[in-house]
Amino acid sequence: MTFESALYIGPVVHGRVRPKHHRLKYSVFSLLLDLNELEKLDASFTLFGYNRKAPLAFFDQDHGPASGEPLRPWIEHQLNKASIKTDGGPIRLLCYPRIFGYVFNPLSVYFVYRKTGELSAILYEVCNTFKERHTYIIPVMNPSLPVIKQQCAKKLYVSPFIDMDAQYDFRILPPGKTLSVTIQQADKDGPLLTATFKGTRKAMTQATLRRALFAFPLMTIKIFVGIHWEAVWLYLKGVPVFPHNPAPHAVDTSVVKPEALGK
Repeated sequence: MTFESALYIGPVVHGRVRPKHHRLKYSVFSLLLDLNELEKLDASFTLFGYNRKAPLAFFDQDHGPASGEPLRPWIEHQLNKASIKTDGGPIRLLCYPRIFGYVFNPLSVYFVYRKTGELSAILYEVCNTFKERHTYIIPVMNPSLPVIKQQCAKKLYVSPFIDMDAQYDFRILPPGKTLSVTIQQADKDGPLLTATFKGTRKAMTQATLRRALFAFPLMTIKIFVGIHWEAVWLYLKGVPVFPHNPAPHAVDTSVVKPEALGK
């Protein structure tokens, strides 16, 4: 059996240009999960579990409203509230899995398709280390373009080294043989930080899941620890610290209107 779900393996690169230069690079794998295939994936692979314990697992409660309810109805409800029409096309989520029970997803990306195969919207689910989550819902205005360009104002505190008065600029090469997610953060003085993930597609099979697990057995713990380790280096470099103010809601969403996209 073949699946639309897949693995993407490649490097994550962060580059800060102000007020101090700082760069990091590490290899990861992400799962691209077709939400309609989750139960079939669970039944097909001993290494993968859907809402159950497994070496590699996906739990609904790790995403969306964090309630454990199925994600597709929640996403469609958010899209309807945003006046983004859906026709039952695929919704595919790019994220890290739980590995031996642990996961931390700084960013998860939902690709919402029409039945024709065109992208209708991309949702960016950003999480911080304070267990807060914000999902930015952005319509795709020009789905025929090879690279999707979107932007929005920052709504959730993420890094103690970037003020809330900032903007995200997204550059997305949608999933195919390769995939690329680039996010640039900027403030009124210009670019601050660029983060990129570039992955190569691997079919979802027992063998590819096994190889990913053996190659990255501690990946999700490494990501969480790495965030704090890099924070220490930035602090030692003298980068200013912005204190955390709790978000009004631990889980929230915002919609970017077409007129605000500017392109």
